Amino acid sequence: MVIVATQTDLFADVSLFPRSVTWEHVISVFTEENYLGALINSFTVTAISLLIVLAFGLSCAYVLARRSFRVPLKKTLLIWILLVRVLPQITFALPLYILMNDVGLLSTKMPIVLAHILVNLPFVIWFMIAFFYHVPEEIEESARMDGASEFTIYYRVVLPLVVPGIAAISILSFMASWNEYLYSVIFIQRPSDFTIPLKLATLNSEQELTEWGKVAGGGLISMMPVLLAAIFMQKHLMNGLTAGAVKE
Repeated sequence: MVIVATQTDLFADVSLFPRSVTWEHVISVFTEENYLGALINSFTVTAISLLIVLAFGLSCAYVLARRSFRVPLKKTLLIWILLVRVLPQITFALPLYILMNDVGLLSTKMPIVLAHILVNLPFVIWFMIAFFYHVPEEIEESARMDGASEFTIYYRVVLPLVVPGIAAISILSFMASWNEYLYSVIFIQRPSDFTIPLKLATLNSEQELTEWGKVAGGGLISMMPVLLAAIFMQKHLMNGLTAGAVKE
């Protein structure tokens, strides 16, 4: 209701429906608040971190899920991976800050990308291990007998069989990165590098406490990428989230 109401209606008597419809708040966040820059920053950080997380997470999950790969202390490694996910995010803030400051990357987007990778990588590994477990190893053995290499088996045989899981974990990781606020507050130092959550927080500052129209308009825009991704990948998302719920 706030999104389509005019600034006058926001301070008038409360009504179930707005008395007039306008897009002035959505337009104003772009023309007055550089919201487009925040969108680009969020897309950049989210896309880079998601690609890296999927590349490493899928391959790690495949190796840890297969008996043909002899990984030393596999169970201990899985516990450590889970521990990274279970620990509060603030636990890694100070080490990352010191590391990025020492190498001179604190004023770049690299700390945010690394933080998102750190948060999402254990989640991807543990989520996808269950999917790789359900892929029959006989399929891989047949491919090996035909002369396929391990990478070919992984890329051309196994991955197409776990597409629902990849779609589900991609959307969940995308949402986690897109909405991440803690590391953005800690690492981002310049207004030009603000991401969407941080930009929305500044719209509701002490100086602009009554800018509810801009906050609502910006919130509506921030929802659209995740909403569209969920709609277009709905089939794979539902299959991925419900996989393994019923045993045959």
